[in-house]
Amino acid sequence: MANSINTEQRVGIFIDIQNLYHSARNLHASRVNYKELIKYVAGGRHVVRSIAYVVSSDPQTGEEAFFDALENAGLELRMKDLQVYPSGAKKADWDVGMAVDAIKMAPSFDTVILVTGDGDFIPLVEYLQVGLGKIVEVAAFSRTTSGKLKEVVDRFIDIDEVPKAIFKSKRSKQTSVKRSSSSKK
Repeated sequence: MANSINTEQRVGIFIDIQNLYHSARNLHASRVNYKELIKYVAGGRHVVRSIAYVVSSDPQTGEEAFFDALENAGLELRMKDLQVYPSGAKKADWDVGMAVDAIKMAPSFDTVILVTGDGDFIPLVEYLQVGLGKIVEVAAFSRTTSGKLKEVVDRFIDIDEVPKAIFKSKRSKQTSVKRSSSSKK
């Protein structure tokens, strides 16, 4: 944690669940421990709001348990249904909703923390900083985060370096066991 963090700051945390879910699954075959992540990125500051943006695709998949876990981690949920077009294309995008919420709520915060690696949020970051005078931080997996997004924020937090932020799955553990066994040969 950087020494420059003022624990008197009021923070708002906005989490792009789809972005984090897919990054954790693709990079680590694992999932994110949102409770630990929120605690770490808040850094002892007062969390005014922490909001998770989720897409509901099929209640039969067990997503309700996932949504309950997010709420148990202290997150407010913003939910929308997955859009499926006649062509078969699917859309699950909260970018505009997340940006509008961050702008509307910004007067309540000193610092806005975006938990996403999506470079589409660069104009939001710049507006919050220049237009509203807010400190903007991003937390995401470095390898799946836009390089330009990392450059424009006031602070970037690599989730790979956050203690206890990743729940390792059995598949992830088996993969690392296989790798270490094969490297001994």
